[in-house]
Amino acid sequence: MTMFDEATTAVRTEAGRYRAELSPKYRIGDALNGGYLMAVLLSAARQETEHPHPVSTAAHFLRVATPGPAEIAVTTLKSGRTVTVLRAELLRDGQVTTTVQAVFAALDPDAKPEHAPAAPELPPIDGCVRLDPRASRHPSDSFVYNIELRFSPDSVRALTEGADHPELRGYVNLPDPRPNDGLMLALAVDALPPVVSTVLPLAWAPTVELTWQMRNVPADGPLGFTATARQIGDGWFDENVELWDPAGRLVAQSRQLARVGRPPAPVETRM
Repeated sequence: MTMFDEATTAVRTEAGRYRAELSPKYRIGDALNGGYLMAVLLSAARQETEHPHPVSTAAHFLRVATPGPAEIAVTTLKSGRTVTVLRAELLRDGQVTTTVQAVFAALDPDAKPEHAPAAPELPPIDGCVRLDPRASRHPSDSFVYNIELRFSPDSVRALTEGADHPELRGYVNLPDPRPNDGLMLALAVDALPPVVSTVLPLAWAPTVELTWQMRNVPADGPLGFTATARQIGDGWFDENVELWDPAGRLVAQSRQLARVGRPPAPVETRM
């Protein structure tokens, strides 16, 4: 069992109820990463259905979720031959912090799409730079050290020198090799530094709502990504992420609405 598998384990305690131990290794500052929280909730929800793939997930982040023991309540909204629709709520200290409404189905890993977009032109992974501009602000056992991000040279320049438009490209992977699945995709669509940090100073950008879709069963290996923002203003921005597997297939796409936050205070890192 990898660190990610252990950290996303949800144990059934009674009908529709689960317990989980939220790992501090996926925190950014005091808050747990939203992609990680979605993965934990989907880990519980998929135990309530025979359909294995979260083809559509809508998450709302109501309060900051912190590490420690948590409860998960799962409600089946619809159960059919093609899809199961479930709602899952994450509770810390009796308060709901995060909710997801997820549609589960069974994707055919060998399906050939009638129409599909061309994969983006990304440099070879060896030509990308391992970097996370958030690293100097967070302890060495936190989220930014437990996800592997590699950025294209133009994205490195955007993150370090600024850019005219918000865009990031590169690869995302877990340090511990494991098969790519819906839980990994949930983490990966929310793993990047905020795309607005290419045009504004780096700051904590709390997500209010995130919707993502699983489009294909991904092949194993690092996932290529593109991230863009359509509009930044009045304290809000959107972030749009696409993930591509090593076979060149679109495997996930997401859009989130987030706040443009204030820069956090620096945290001394342990080497």
